[in-house]
Amino acid sequence: MGDPTKQPFPARAMLAAMRPSQWTKNAVVLAAGIFALWDQTQALGWRGGLRVIPAAFVFCLVSSAIYILNDIRDLEADRTHPLKRHRPIAAGRLTIAAAWTLSLVLLAVALAGATWLSKAFLGVIVTYIVLQIAYSWGLKRVALVDVFMIASGFVLRALAGAVVLDVLISPWLLICTFLLALFLGLCKRRHEKVNLEAGGHAQRKSLGDYDERLLDQLISISAGATLISYSIYTLWPETVEKFGTAALGFTIPFVAFGIFRYLDLAYRQSKGDRPDKILLTDLPILLTVALYGLTVIAVFLLKG
Repeated sequence: MGDPTKQPFPARAMLAAMRPSQWTKNAVVLAAGIFALWDQTQALGWRGGLRVIPAAFVFCLVSSAIYILNDIRDLEADRTHPLKRHRPIAAGRLTIAAAWTLSLVLLAVALAGATWLSKAFLGVIVTYIVLQIAYSWGLKRVALVDVFMIASGFVLRALAGAVVLDVLISPWLLICTFLLALFLGLCKRRHEKVNLEAGGHAQRKSLGDYDERLLDQLISISAGATLISYSIYTLWPETVEKFGTAALGFTIPFVAFGIFRYLDLAYRQSKGDRPDKILLTDLPILLTVALYGLTVIAVFLLKG
């Protein structure tokens, strides 16, 4: 293994270990703030809404710290994995001591930032850290529990955006977040199961307890439940009252297309392993997200 002290730019190994490409997951923190700005029942100005941005940044720091701890925990397994062996810690470009230091510094800065933002937000961050450590140190090896833990992490992200702004968040939005994250997690597990190499289940022990046909059924259930839940959310009387319009229903086709497109990528093109990468690189998904956002803005601006 290489010696990180001999690397000309050791900062590169640290940045790579933080996995900034996966920070897109923390955009979920912004959701509550974006919708709260247009909520007629809550007096949240644009200045107040900006607090959600540092909250998302804090989640980026926390998630990076957890990624590093996870890589330390899985060091030996990662070294035998065809892709993960190139990660800085597994490849020897970042020492264990340096990795521990970086992770603890990130956690310290994140906790300080969370404390400054609000006590309720700090509570969400601490809960997220505890759940993620439990996941990394054991629960990720338990089939089904592992994807539920992943989905719970996204619910906490959505909840964090609401508590830092001290606004109410629709339970339907939390349900949609949970189901969508569950759908993406199951697609990822299916990809890993289908592409499992001989003896590869040692890389993720829970895969040995998954059945491909069961995963197909669970993916179908979670995809359908996500679409139905979102549709109900947009037309729910409380939602219509909050935003003063039922026109959010016009965004349903974009959500449906996004789910269908992802299913196509997962099943036909075998690309269900990196949701974060797909979000940044797949043109149809990018266009769908852009059109969804523009439609939401148009609905709020043109209502009444």
